[in-house]
Amino acid sequence: MYKICIFAGTTEARRLVELLSSQRYVAVTACVATEYGETLLPDADNVTVRSGRIPVDGIIQMLSDTKFDLVIDATHPYAASITESVARACAETGTEYLRLLREESDKVSDFTCVLNAEAAALFLSKTDGNILLTTGSKDLKTYSEVKDFTDRAYARVLPLDASLALCREAGVQPSHILAMQGPFSEEMDMAMLRAVSAKWLVTKDGGEAGGFAAKVAAARKTGANVLVIGRPKQREGKTFSQVLDLLAARFGCAFRPEVRIIGIGPGSREMMTREVCRAIEEADCLIGAQRMLDAAAREGQKTFAAVAPQEIADHIHAHREFRRSAVVMSGDTGFFSGTRKLLPLLSDCEVDVLPGLSSLACLCAKLQTSYEDIHVVSLHGRAHDIVPEVRAHERVFVLVGGEDGAAHLCETLVENGLGKVKLSIGERLSYPDEKITTGTAEALRGGAFAPLSAVLIENDRPDAVVTHGLPDSAFLRGEGEGGVVPMTKSEVRAIALSKLRLSERAVCYDIGAGTGSVAIEMALQAKKGRIFAIERRADAVELLKKNQTAFSAENLTIVAGTAPEACDDLPAPTHAFIGGSAGNLRSILAVLLQKNPQVRIVATAVSLESVAELTACMKEFSFADTEVVSVQIARSRKAGAYQLMTGQNPVYVFTMQAGGGV
Repeated sequence: MYKICIFAGTTEARRLVELLSSQRYVAVTACVATEYGETLLPDADNVTVRSGRIPVDGIIQMLSDTKFDLVIDATHPYAASITESVARACAETGTEYLRLLREESDKVSDFTCVLNAEAAALFLSKTDGNILLTTGSKDLKTYSEVKDFTDRAYARVLPLDASLALCREAGVQPSHILAMQGPFSEEMDMAMLRAVSAKWLVTKDGGEAGGFAAKVAAARKTGANVLVIGRPKQREGKTFSQVLDLLAARFGCAFRPEVRIIGIGPGSREMMTREVCRAIEEADCLIGAQRMLDAAAREGQKTFAAVAPQEIADHIHAHREFRRSAVVMSGDTGFFSGTRKLLPLLSDCEVDVLPGLSSLACLCAKLQTSYEDIHVVSLHGRAHDIVPEVRAHERVFVLVGGEDGAAHLCETLVENGLGKVKLSIGERLSYPDEKITTGTAEALRGGAFAPLSAVLIENDRPDAVVTHGLPDSAFLRGEGEGGVVPMTKSEVRAIALSKLRLSERAVCYDIGAGTGSVAIEMALQAKKGRIFAIERRADAVELLKKNQTAFSAENLTIVAGTAPEACDDLPAPTHAFIGGSAGNLRSILAVLLQKNPQVRIVATAVSLESVAELTACMKEFSFADTEVVSVQIARSRKAGAYQLMTGQNPVYVFTMQAGGGV
């Protein structure tokens, strides 16, 4: 069992004792100056608390008797005498000494700084107005020399008999004694400054942990001047995080930071859950986007503005002095939130995820409608073509961002023939200036809306076709330098797509894409996948682009070039359709199999030479399963008063499954 002695009296010391109280192989002796300080430390089997001031001889005796492995001096940076006593006792007993440092606050030009209490008293004697002393009870006798001290001075001290006795000795009036235990919020500091009509606030630079920032902010808001007592010169030491690193390396201690990832809803406190509000109040540090920190942070709370998951995780790992951190997410933690990417980066932390009210739930509640049948899309911070989804669904919910996000959405819908769809645009939901605007896309185009808006789109005539085999007339055709751009006809295309067995997230190649009819139907079926249309003819590539635009196929990438070389930099395909090989069939098949040994391939052939080559390749390559289907289509044509059938060339559809895939 390792033995560690901690000289306490600060917030950092309490946190350190709390962390060590959970370590099985460490026995902690915590020394505090008062019985009240003893009540603030955890009651644990491996923690022994010794209260009362100890002279240097007593410290030497204690260290000699117990033989501690390490002494940590976590006393207040202004308690110079006890620091010197502890350091001297360690030196005389040969005990390892470690000073835990408290970071100083950033100095601001409107402070008045003095060296010590004597200098502060001399300075205050030359001023007028009431004084709020927040430097403790020990130096009150020094301040009693200030001009009109009895009338002007108010002392904030610990609620201890010894502190009250020092107040009486210094001549502080009973009505001028504020006896209470911190930490104090900025709001509480403001209330005290106003209650005593303070013109001067006297404080030590206790850093963030000592509430220094809250005091200064409160003084500024109430118009009080700030007089700061300079810190005594500090011994060399380590920060809180560095101390934890040392304890982990030397004694095998394992410290897992507590992190709560919380959804704060639309933003107003009224719409945050009780659990979320409690998590915010209990957090030592609040992390998130600045606009969310502005909405959620309590007065005087330590915050860190960050959005990127890695930056958030790095801050949590670098600042383990914060025993409990909270990361605030807009809306709900499971709804287009950064939570998904952040969680894997916090695998070494104790993490709780607390849900919040999503913008979807909030907007639908305001509109008095349900949302179980709504298709959800986010355009906030990402590029996405929403047109196919609006065409396909009766109701679509959209998160939009940017200065003209909602207006641009309306414009896009109008340009794509959806000007009659109904939009309900929610702005600043949950805030006093909340606004919901309803109208058609055509009526709302050109409007001004909040940068972050929630939109419900209602299309009473969704027209998306869910089966493959779109009519040939749906695609633009053209004739260029190489003649008519080839297209796989509707009936053959339907069979080929059926044989491919596409999945929603498939990665597909359409080799010899021509007009792109197969590639576009691939894109419509594999909505969350990626489609690559490979075409060598320049005129066909231009036609491909036009068809892509007409169908809003944003998951389709056009690759100009000849296969297989054009496939070199593409991701491995799950599926491939070969409509034309330009004489490179064997090398194309070899590349497809090399990229994915389980790829599923469908190829069509009309000429007997192509049929022979594909048949040979089926034998040459080790496919797990193959199939050949011969299809002959006859189309009707009008001949006078009659309808006659005209036969088309037979088409052979080859299906080749590699590696035993589906």
